[in-house]
Amino acid sequence: MPELCPGHTATSRTEGQNVIHESALLESKALRDSALERTEVLDRVKALSLLPDGMHVTTAMVAAYFEVAVKTLESVVEDHRAELEASGYHVLMGTRLALFKRASGIPSRSKALAIFSRRAVLNVAMLLRDSDVARQVRTYLLDMEYLTRKGPVDNPPAQTDSASLDDRIDQRITQILGKTVVPMFNALIETSGEHRQELIALREDVQRVEQRLCDHDTRITELEHTRGPRPYTGIMASIDAMNWREFEHHIAVLLRRDGCTDVIVHGGPGDRGVDVTACTADGRTVVAQCKSFAPYRPVWSGELQKFLGASHVQHAADVALFVATTTFTPDARAIAESHGVTLVDRAHLEKWSAGVPLPVLR
Repeated sequence: MPELCPGHTATSRTEGQNVIHESALLESKALRDSALERTEVLDRVKALSLLPDGMHVTTAMVAAYFEVAVKTLESVVEDHRAELEASGYHVLMGTRLALFKRASGIPSRSKALAIFSRRAVLNVAMLLRDSDVARQVRTYLLDMEYLTRKGPVDNPPAQTDSASLDDRIDQRITQILGKTVVPMFNALIETSGEHRQELIALREDVQRVEQRLCDHDTRITELEHTRGPRPYTGIMASIDAMNWREFEHHIAVLLRRDGCTDVIVHGGPGDRGVDVTACTADGRTVVAQCKSFAPYRPVWSGELQKFLGASHVQHAADVALFVATTTFTPDARAIAESHGVTLVDRAHLEKWSAGVPLPVLR
């Protein structure tokens, strides 16, 4: 089955903007706290079922959302209990549990019930390492943050100057401790008798401070490396915001960009099973099916089989493209490979939209 090649990348990222990699959310509580209000991201990635009160979910429901074992989720709660409680995690017992069950209509007979608010679920997404759904939430979260920040930034020179000043201060303190203060203590210890032990203790304290500053600098350097450029940031957030008609026209634009002519959007009633038709530069006919699905809803084999009839039988296409904002099931991929259909899934669509040419169109 044809695949998108890595190629060169084109981005719309404004020069000078810092893009933080999704893994940084795992390490920085400050970053997590700054993003806790964006709970709408949860439903953009996957539908989150709520209890009858419309506000909370249980531990089992959160585990199901992230597709992990309940024990895995409980381990995250145990490690970050204070943070999660601050964002809306509670364990109800006694009178509070009785009142909650009465108000929400939950028939649970347990003596304790852990519940999460939507903010707490988002907080879990920023802490849970071994979950593809959590990774999607983190990536989508930072994509949305990028889109809101891509306008002009107030006083960027002042921010840059401040950051540079902080770096200079840290380096200066480390230099003073290592090259001035510690040697001074060494000299005093050599000549002192009565206060020798106290001076040694003070020197050790200073050396610990120096080591912590060095460790801090190392961690900051590592974090900056993990931020690394994410060249496609913001693209899928923009595509997910399109309706089905806008998505079809977006694919038409990409086909024209890759050299296709006679590009026509047919989507809607009477489209004969295809959404876009075109002709490659070397004269081959192209038909494309465009599916704007939620990321958690894959394309199934039945939808591929339906497209086969439209693309090969009705349209006698030389190039059959099935483009989706999500993934494809294994059965769907097997059908596509057997019948020469080029699948463009979410990851490949992101690259294609960023400027990477689609090989099958060359």
